[in-house]
Amino acid sequence: MLPYATLHDAETAINRSLTTAETLWFNYTATTSDYVLYCYNILFLFLIFTTVPLFYLFTELLFRDYVAVYKIQPKVRFSVNDYFKCYSDVMRMFILVVGPLQLVSYPSIRMIGVRTSLPLPSLLEITSQLIVYFLIEDYTNYWIHRLFHSKWGYEKIHKVHHEYTAPIAFAAPYAHWAEVLILGIPSFLGPAIVPGHMITFWLWIALRQIEAIETHSGYDFPWTLTKYIPFYGGADYHDYHHYVGGQSQSNFASVFTYCDYIYGTDKGYRYHKGLLQQLRDDSKSNGGSNASGPDIKME
Repeated sequence: MLPYATLHDAETAINRSLTTAETLWFNYTATTSDYVLYCYNILFLFLIFTTVPLFYLFTELLFRDYVAVYKIQPKVRFSVNDYFKCYSDVMRMFILVVGPLQLVSYPSIRMIGVRTSLPLPSLLEITSQLIVYFLIEDYTNYWIHRLFHSKWGYEKIHKVHHEYTAPIAFAAPYAHWAEVLILGIPSFLGPAIVPGHMITFWLWIALRQIEAIETHSGYDFPWTLTKYIPFYGGADYHDYHHYVGGQSQSNFASVFTYCDYIYGTDKGYRYHKGLLQQLRDDSKSNGGSNASGPDIKME
C-alpha cells in the first residue's frame, strides 16, 4: 500500500510529476496491500501454467504435419488424455504446494526489500535486474540439478520429473513436491541479492516459467526469439537431458549453456549432435537413403 493519500502527495515525495504508468500504478495500488500484490503471483502462475502450454498443444493437434520437422523426438506421440493428466497433476501440485508457499512466503519478500513504492523502475533497471536474476538462478540451479542426479537424489526426488523422457510443455513444472520447494531457492536468490520493484519480481517469475515451458515443449522452432540470446540452451538442449533419462550426466543448466561447457557436462550432448550430423551427411552421400536411426531429429 502506497504511503500517499493523493497524487499530489506522491508527486511531492518524488519531486516530479508522475508518468502515465506511475499514475496508473498509484490509482490501482494506493489502497491495495503489498501482501495482496505479492499474491498476484498465484494468479499469474496459474494463468501461465494453463495457457502458455496450450500454444504447443494446439500446434501439435492442428498443424502436426506442418510442424513435424521441428519436433525433437518425432516418434513420440501424446494423446489429449495424456496432456490432460499431466495438467491435472501439475494443478494438484499447484494447489497443494505452490499456492500455499506463495501465501506464507510474503515475510521473506518484505525482509529482502522488494518494494511497491514510487517511482517505478526504468526499463533499463528492470532489464538489468532480470538478467542478474536469470544468471544467478541458472548457476544455482545447475548445481542443485547435479545433486538431483546423484543416486539418492534421483531415486527419491528427481525421477518424477524424468517420467517424461520426451518432455511436453505442460510437464515443465511436473515434479516431486520436494523438488518444487528446493528449486524455489534459486528463483528467490536473485531478488534477495538484488532486490527490485514488485513489477520486476512479477516479470521475473512469469518469464522464468515461460522459459521453462518453452524448454520442455518438445519442439525446436527456428523462429523463437530466444535463439538470439547468447548461450541460451533451449528445447533441443534440455530435451537431450530428458531423452537420456536417469543416467544423464549432461545438460544440467536450466537456461544457459555456459555452466555445462565450463564444467564439462555437455560432452555427451555434443557427441550426440556430432553423431547425428555424421548420420545426416552419410545419408546425403548415399543419395538420401537413411536407415532408421535415433528417435531424435537430426538438425
